[in-house]
Amino acid sequence: MSNSNAARDIDTSRPHSARMYDYYLGGKDHFEVDKQAAETVADAYPGIFVCARENRAFMHRATRVLAREHGIRQWLDIGTGIPTEPNLHQVAQSVVPEARVVYADNDPLVLKYAERLMRSTPQGRTTYIEADVNAPQTLLEAPELAEVLDLGRPVALSLNALMHFVTDAQDPYGIVRRLLDFLPSGSALALSHCTPDFDPGTWEKVTAIYTGAGTPVQFRPRDAVARFFDGLELLDPGVTVGHRWRPDTGQGASGPAKEPTDAEVSLWTGVGIKP
Repeated sequence: MSNSNAARDIDTSRPHSARMYDYYLGGKDHFEVDKQAAETVADAYPGIFVCARENRAFMHRATRVLAREHGIRQWLDIGTGIPTEPNLHQVAQSVVPEARVVYADNDPLVLKYAERLMRSTPQGRTTYIEADVNAPQTLLEAPELAEVLDLGRPVALSLNALMHFVTDAQDPYGIVRRLLDFLPSGSALALSHCTPDFDPGTWEKVTAIYTGAGTPVQFRPRDAVARFFDGLELLDPGVTVGHRWRPDTGQGASGPAKEPTDAEVSLWTGVGIKP
């Protein structure tokens, strides 16, 4: 699909989760309908901006840890979202310039901006696949995936703030299992997932907003998120709130940043290695 076709396929009559997330991050790639829906969420859950920032920060830290400490050189990032720099490949290639990254998303707007995801180092490779996590076999059989990734070597499967958009009726655990089964020993799963554990009433309201906008969601408790890592060797500190997973210890010019509360972040995160 060309970018011009992608632009025509963008539905601006309804809010879209990727464009709402762009708004939470302070981006500019969203429409008025997305801004209105995002502000409705923010009225119910003011922590949503902190949650979005901490989700990005977790992705950065998990990517660096896998590259530096576990020899990962390849990533499959599903549910990429609208590019926000630094993108995953920029983080990975800052540690290992030869890193290879395949991005996948099913939003035409992401395709429109996908050239931002293609700015690889000369030593590395990146590509973008238009695909849906709900059709994992189609994604895994895409020729672009085999062109960029060596599936005989470990791959990190990156599922950031994605699986809460896959309800139990869509078999989320089966989807993740099929993806991991496709990857060799030594591969990894890095996952973040919003949770109602710290403020159930607020997250009932957020669920109603997304579902009412045509995007079904299922925010899960910690035990249900931990199930995604069944059969994997969890890295310390296990499944934990986003800002507590291997936090950076540095401080800014004005001193230590104020640590967010668990309720503001409301995000379970973890990284596991496939034995």
